[in-house]
Amino acid sequence: MPGPGKKPAGLKMVAGTERKDRQPEGGVDLPALSSVPKAPDWLPNSHAVKEWDRLAGILTANKLLTEGGLSALGMLCALHGKIVQLYAAGEAPTASMAGTLRNMENDFGLTPVAQGKVKPVGQEDKGNKFAGNGKRTA
Repeated sequence: MPGPGKKPAGLKMVAGTERKDRQPEGGVDLPALSSVPKAPDWLPNSHAVKEWDRLAGILTANKLLTEGGLSALGMLCALHGKIVQLYAAGEAPTASMAGTLRNMENDFGLTPVAQGKVKPVGQEDKGNKFAGNGKRTA
């Protein structure tokens, strides 16, 4: 059984874990969007549109949203909107729906676990305090 999916290069760059010796050859590096995109017309309800507006702003500000990620963000927001509708109707989402939403949020670095792997834009890495052959360097 395959393990978890690979973290996107943009997320590695922001997290400070990007290494040139581990970059895949011939991979596509999509540039981050500089402005917040408008919500797509196909989102199913107002809850999905509100989630799009909220997340697109956060992801764009942190340089995590690319043109290639727009449809995935749309699917995340559509699923969020459907789950909110179910809760409002007094029903619960299926485990599959909840798990899929959680996985999609992880893909964009939006859960507490995923946030711990991402550094805010502009924050520098302090380096390895053990890099001095057993001598403290800081």
